[in-house]
Amino acid sequence: MRDTGCRAGRCPHASQSRLAGALSHIRAVVRTAVAPLLAEPTVAATQLTQALRGHELDLIEERGTWWLARGADDYEGWIHCGYLALTGPSDNGPPARAWDIDALMSLGCVVRGFAGGIHALPLGAIVPEDVEVVAGEVRTLEERRRSFIPQGEAIVRSARRLFSGTPYMWGGVTPWGADCSGLVQSVFALHGIALPRDAWQQGGAGAELDGGHDALQPGDLLFFSERDDRRMTHVAISAGGPEIVHLAVARGGYAVESLDSDDPVSEALKSRFLFGRRVLSDN
Repeated sequence: MRDTGCRAGRCPHASQSRLAGALSHIRAVVRTAVAPLLAEPTVAATQLTQALRGHELDLIEERGTWWLARGADDYEGWIHCGYLALTGPSDNGPPARAWDIDALMSLGCVVRGFAGGIHALPLGAIVPEDVEVVAGEVRTLEERRRSFIPQGEAIVRSARRLFSGTPYMWGGVTPWGADCSGLVQSVFALHGIALPRDAWQQGGAGAELDGGHDALQPGDLLFFSERDDRRMTHVAISAGGPEIVHLAVARGGYAVESLDSDDPVSEALKSRFLFGRRVLSDN
């Protein structure tokens, strides 16, 4: 069914107290499980990334029923107003995540208590502490800090446990569908480490490592390119030595494999290896 609430060419969720033309951005919170941020203000546009339930966005430009939005990672894309609840003008600072010490972060759960029904939520979505959790797992911010430490082997375990079976989806960031850098960003964020969104941006994090892929430690990142200019196009998490955890369209999604394998896909990936980087201080 088509949502007719935004047909008039103006977002019905927009606050009338919005300061038209002001330099201060409007801030909004995502009210659906997953919201796509697109390359253009049309439903047919390419998905660039996703924002999740309970996360806040800075709204930069309004175009009809669409907003150009910026997330906490400074990534921008167009989002339809139907996904948003506006929270008022920002202070021109970075967007904050819409939770506090008592809010709950989903590790993949089903809840009752908002939008009038039962809803599935992916890893990373945020809900109030008083929501009823019907199934799955949630953590408070403090519980997440204790449970998901910034340590290499712990990060590899989380990637294996939470993203196993994930299909490849360009622009996705959850176990419902993700791309290579979406997996990396989401798993590291779970462990308290903020990384940029795209592989080429993540390639600037941490310190570059000498040596080949087989010398890497769990939690290190590997970068690959199939371009002549060697711009990074793929990222994987090292599980130690030649073994990697990643999401690849050639595998249909989630895969754990060895770069020393004689499998054609692994051999092709190995030939495109650029370098490894270490973003964890414990490695």
